[in-house]
Amino acid sequence: MTQNSGDLRVRRTRKLLREALIELISERSFDTITVGEISQRAMVSRAAFYRYYQDKYDLVEQIFEDAKRTILVDSDTAHSPLSNDAKHPPEQWIKIFEHFAEYQKLYRELLGPRGSSWFSAKLHSFLAELILERSRAVRIIDQDRVLFSSTLIAGLIITAVKWWLEHPEQFTPREIALYCYPAIFSLAQGMAK
Repeated sequence: MTQNSGDLRVRRTRKLLREALIELISERSFDTITVGEISQRAMVSRAAFYRYYQDKYDLVEQIFEDAKRTILVDSDTAHSPLSNDAKHPPEQWIKIFEHFAEYQKLYRELLGPRGSSWFSAKLHSFLAELILERSRAVRIIDQDRVLFSSTLIAGLIITAVKWWLEHPEQFTPREIALYCYPAIFSLAQGMAK
């Protein structure tokens, strides 16, 4: 067997496991789903599951790592997901929503009523830390204000994403990014005052 065909099999197995998880979450709470059920739904062995993931949290974590890579396209802290113009958000901001669109079924379920408070808290913490880190790069003096505002902005982003994923036909990723950016920009400007 060639390296490429093995690579295809790995990607196929991972894709099947992700899709199985999404299907199961749409049926019931993430917390009640087992690895055996995910494997069975994906039609792969439990051994195959454990070859790639430690548990169901690790499976979600790997999907979340994809999100982080997308969001952190440019790891240079001088490039902020916030621009100096409320009407023209940076491309990185739009990429965040494009990622959520790509995995909309998963995020809709994980952030929805049957989702996982663990995942919601993890996403919130990541976004708040990203905003906090980028705010420090512009040397804002009042760190208490920055900490509060970054937490508030992260919550606003998650709320916007949850609403949008329930109404995806109303806005494209670019449109929702452009629509909610002025509110985020306004809060970010409050950090600097």
